[in-house]
Amino acid sequence: MFVGERMTRHPLTIAPDVNIQDALIRMNKDRVRRYPVVDNKGRLVGIVSHSDLMNASPSDATSLSVWEVNYLLSKIQVKDVMTKEIITVTEDMPIEEAARIMANNKIGGLPVVADGKLVGIITETDLFNIFLEMLGGRTTGVRLTVDLADTPGEIHKLTGAITELRGNIVGMGVIRGEVDTRHITIKVTGVDLEALRQAVKPLVIRLVDIRIE
Repeated sequence: MFVGERMTRHPLTIAPDVNIQDALIRMNKDRVRRYPVVDNKGRLVGIVSHSDLMNASPSDATSLSVWEVNYLLSKIQVKDVMTKEIITVTEDMPIEEAARIMANNKIGGLPVVADGKLVGIITETDLFNIFLEMLGGRTTGVRLTVDLADTPGEIHKLTGAITELRGNIVGMGVIRGEVDTRHITIKVTGVDLEALRQAVKPLVIRLVDIRIE
């Protein structure tokens, strides 16, 4: 899976000379948390987030009058508060690499560029939706969580037992467990919960959880 398959194409953008009050009104109306900032030549010059705009407002402790505050805010533009050193990705980047970049840099979205032009944006919401799909979170079925030995063939045995029950695997997630184990969650449709429990018990180190979801 690549960024280009999951990004939002033609994302909403904003110009660098928009004042921050108007930008915040637009952002709330559009229900987004960030805008790529694009100049009049279509070049990506920055990214501005909801927190950037909010942090530009004076604190409640200010001694300025409301008129003075509004006057000062009207002079602050997006270009004054946006992040100029932008981390970007390309459409052919693996989705997990984009997720790693977001996590490592503690950011919620990445502009996607091609030949210097903005072609999309990939956000944490896109990653959450992928996570839901991978674990079958939108499908009702039997959710099975087990610990398996971290050796070749163990997952094959587990999925083979499900196949023998004529179950359909609609989601799976594998993470590192304790020493020499893998912690696996599988969503299965078309099987009886108790039949699945009995079929997998002899194949796993530990049956952590089984439920209908």
